[in-house]
Amino acid sequence: MYLLGFDVGSSSVKACLLEVETGAVVASAFFPESEMPIDAPLPGYAEQNPDAWWKNACLASKTVLSKTGVKPEDVKAIGISYQMHGLVIVDQDLNVLRPSIIWCDSRAVSYGEKAFETVGRTKSLQHLLNSPGNFTAAKLAWVKENEPAIYNKIHKFMLPGDYLAARMTGEIVTTPSGLSEGILWDFQNEKPADFLLDYFGFDPSLIADIKPTFSVQGELTSKAASDLGLATGTPVTYRAGDQPNNAFSLNVLEPNEIAATAGTSGVVYGVSDQAKYDPQSRVNTFLHVSHTPEAPRYGVLLCINGTGILNSWLRNHLLRGTVGYAEMNDLAAHAPVGADGLLCLPFGNGAERVLENRDLGASFHGLQLTRHSLPHWIRAAQEGIVFSFYYGIQVMEQVGVGLKTIRAGEANMFLSPLFRDTLANLTGAEIQLFNTDGAQGAARGAGLGLGIYKNRQEAFTGLKVTRTIEPDMRAQEAYRDAYEKWRNVLVG
Repeated sequence: MYLLGFDVGSSSVKACLLEVETGAVVASAFFPESEMPIDAPLPGYAEQNPDAWWKNACLASKTVLSKTGVKPEDVKAIGISYQMHGLVIVDQDLNVLRPSIIWCDSRAVSYGEKAFETVGRTKSLQHLLNSPGNFTAAKLAWVKENEPAIYNKIHKFMLPGDYLAARMTGEIVTTPSGLSEGILWDFQNEKPADFLLDYFGFDPSLIADIKPTFSVQGELTSKAASDLGLATGTPVTYRAGDQPNNAFSLNVLEPNEIAATAGTSGVVYGVSDQAKYDPQSRVNTFLHVSHTPEAPRYGVLLCINGTGILNSWLRNHLLRGTVGYAEMNDLAAHAPVGADGLLCLPFGNGAERVLENRDLGASFHGLQLTRHSLPHWIRAAQEGIVFSFYYGIQVMEQVGVGLKTIRAGEANMFLSPLFRDTLANLTGAEIQLFNTDGAQGAARGAGLGLGIYKNRQEAFTGLKVTRTIEPDMRAQEAYRDAYEKWRNVLVG
């Protein structure tokens, strides 16, 4: 028996085929092979075509099946991980009414801030655990005011994973965890936030039907099965936003466990059993995938938009694609800790929550034309990314999330020894890297959702630590000194 997991990112859609008994990945594939475009019709905008996600999912699914020769009927369940906070709106025939406004789009910041003040900061934080901010609800409010003709045609609004599942099953459903990431969940009353719907003037019927994260959420239609190369009736039994799912894929489900990822954006995600919030909403609290009213689990999320995208920008534009990432890491190693005074603020991919939704852009500071060269630029960029992580981790600690060990997949920025060492030495935390990713986590979630796996121990068969990075406490002073110089530039 096999399980199929999809991870819908902003760069690509990945599929992973997992063997149930051994927990081993038998094949994976992602499309497109080059990054999916993000359209920016105006400064601060970020949009993608949801149909592209579907087409790439179909390509990835057919590829993993053709690689292995696995029969479609042997794939027993499907799980979906997806880029969080996006907005997809459809009519009654599931036609997309406009491009998706995705996670790093900044246009709705003012709508969330106005709601925060008008509804009331205290009420918002007590019930939503967040400011409405720049999340899905605020993005829908932007459409309502600026594109009323489109808004009036909406049958349902969805998150990106909800849309992919709807294309598979013909059923439009979502989850409590999904609604919480859209800032549409009332944590005190365990239901959609009626008071926020009333404030924005949203008809409650626009919300999709709500189903548990781990459950049968629909079955493949014959058309979808043909497009995906799978069997009609295959159930979709798990969905989660990419960061809760990344934590799940690393078996981070209990209080004070920490997961991290550093792809296009960077995230540190800690689990708590306390419904706490940051009064300035710089980090955000959502329902974790393992949450139940009887055993509450909350995910405290720090997001830095400008992470891997900064590294790729340097490679593609400063270096014109002439060297690979491994060579960049080698170059950066020639510069000292602190990059000899060259500092980088990596915030160049939209408004940053940890900066209270300010959009500072990316910038370098302290450039000395007679001292600094390419290695300093690359090191300053990677250190700036880690410094932004640490800045947010200090906020997370104020919300009660401790930091002793960081778990991450061995991928993206965690492939960089400089990045890993800087993060370990600055925080003093051990870093454990695992042989997993979001698509693999979604496959394991599908097995739990269908009941093929009876418990977590079974679900994480095959999950292994591939590398452990211990902090060098002798080096911590140098890293913290460099961080303080960086922080002084940030806060002015």
